[in-house]
Amino acid sequence: MPKYLIKATYTPVGLKGLLEEGGTGRRGAVEQMVQRLDGRLETMYWAFGTEDAYLVVELPNNASAAALGLVVSAAGAVRTSTVVLLTAEEIDEATRRKVPYRAPGE
Repeated sequence: MPKYLIKATYTPVGLKGLLEEGGTGRRGAVEQMVQRLDGRLETMYWAFGTEDAYLVVELPNNASAAALGLVVSAAGAVRTSTVVLLTAEEIDEATRRKVPYRAPGE
């Protein structure tokens, strides 16, 4: 199943909710949401910096990942950014593909 790195940034409203629910409460809510998309929450960490939280999730496909990001961001408490994660084998497959390319100016 494809894996995705989701970077989350809380809005002030989202931070108020986090203060009320705590980290384990939010992780539980996220885990339920991912499971309802037939996926699995692999890990969830909070962090200092530009993003407030990092999640690695397994989801059936890109449409499921997009749906998750759209619904969460539309609610207004969290802004998300999703990165598709590739395995070493997928990179191997990509390196074997022949892609016709001409660089600008060649």
